[in-house]
Amino acid sequence: MNVFIKASLIRAARTVAQTAIAVIGTSFALSDVNWWTVISASILAGILSILTSVATGLPEVEYEHYLYMDVDEPDDSEDWEEFEEDETDDEDE
Repeated sequence: MNVFIKASLIRAARTVAQTAIAVIGTSFALSDVNWWTVISASILAGILSILTSVATGLPEVEYEHYLYMDVDEPDDSEDWEEFEEDETDDEDE
């Protein structure tokens, strides 16, 4: 399964659970809970969570991408010499 899909579904499931707990918590007694409200609010929160993940991305997926990204070692020849020259030019000013 794609890492992004898995992470967004986990995030959506947590959001659904948190919303259900919050809506149930607003009732005075368990018998007063409007279960249709709990279900509809939780599903809506899950959908919004997935849409937000698609629109803005997920930090944990971006972090994991950087963990496994292949990074080439810098070439120590010309690039480093140009960097050193730029530093000395800044100090002269």
